[in-house]
Amino acid sequence: MTIEDQTKQAATELDEHVAEIIKWHFSPDSGSTFWLDWANEQNWNPLEEVKTFQDICEKFPHFQDEWLRDLPNEVWVPQPYKGKPFNIFETGGTTGMPKQRIGWDDFRIDYTAFSETLNDEHFPRNHYWMMVGPTGPRRLRLAIEHLANERGCSCYFVDLDPRWVKRLIASKQFDQARAYMDHAVDQALTILKHRSVSALFTTPKLLEALAERKDLVKAGIKGVFCGGTTMDKQYARFLVEEVCEGGQIGFVPTYGNTLMGLARHHPISAENDYSIAYYAPQPRAVLRVINSETNQPVDYDTWGRVELTTLTKEFFMPRFLERDEALRRKPWTEAPWDGVAEVRPFGAMEKNIVEGVY
Repeated sequence: MTIEDQTKQAATELDEHVAEIIKWHFSPDSGSTFWLDWANEQNWNPLEEVKTFQDICEKFPHFQDEWLRDLPNEVWVPQPYKGKPFNIFETGGTTGMPKQRIGWDDFRIDYTAFSETLNDEHFPRNHYWMMVGPTGPRRLRLAIEHLANERGCSCYFVDLDPRWVKRLIASKQFDQARAYMDHAVDQALTILKHRSVSALFTTPKLLEALAERKDLVKAGIKGVFCGGTTMDKQYARFLVEEVCEGGQIGFVPTYGNTLMGLARHHPISAENDYSIAYYAPQPRAVLRVINSETNQPVDYDTWGRVELTTLTKEFFMPRFLERDEALRRKPWTEAPWDGVAEVRPFGAMEKNIVEGVY
């Protein structure tokens, strides 16, 4: 099957999934209070007028992040889930009330699917992992543990608070920010000294800091997940060639958040100039790269704003504008839909962005 045929098939499967999700979220016996009330205030009926993903792009306005900050979590509960306790996950946040997303099993479904993209050479089964990153109220903590468990592994955790680091940097307390990062690295090194760990999940800056103080290959690390917003081509090459010893350690850059799940990456090397492209876990989530003014997709290999639509029975979020920009990439044989590449904070070229430990 050609990539064109694969792309058409994926688009058809997405449209079928959209129809199912719209029926779920806008039917009185299954929809949440928010979406049922929202639909009643419109002069059009989603159940009748939304059959494809393109219909979502044309009919729905951008999802407002204030809804996840200001409204009580109960309004998002689909009718069949009522009375069932939910997890409450927060986004990273910097100041004020963070966005919250409730859920039950989405994180398990998302990360079970992601497990199938990993190889046993770099992420061996029945061993131990370590996550050095934000845990607390974030979905990532439970998701990474589930991913490890899915592969027969247990996971150690070193916690950090990215909001505090961002606050320190914003107030120019760079010595305190560095001390806090050193504190996290010290804890990780202690675990590596006393426990056997084969896989590591962390941020680019923390990975670099760990590698400065310990030979990760000799420490037994075989694979690394590296999550964070900005990894340009030069930095990605440095991490692959220097930190991960030119492939001795499997390098898996990740792009994801509480609202989407986890996107997989197209393998990077000198052949594609270490340009990292990510592909959403479609049809459960869809990423577009759009022109902010026209709301239309930009041309391939052109910069635009990242727009996310999440399509699960637990959570429907149409056309949310991420605080990221990226290059639009063509479909890939293993993920035959559009990708987003060289992701960076929106407006990064025009203003300074505080990313802290990321």
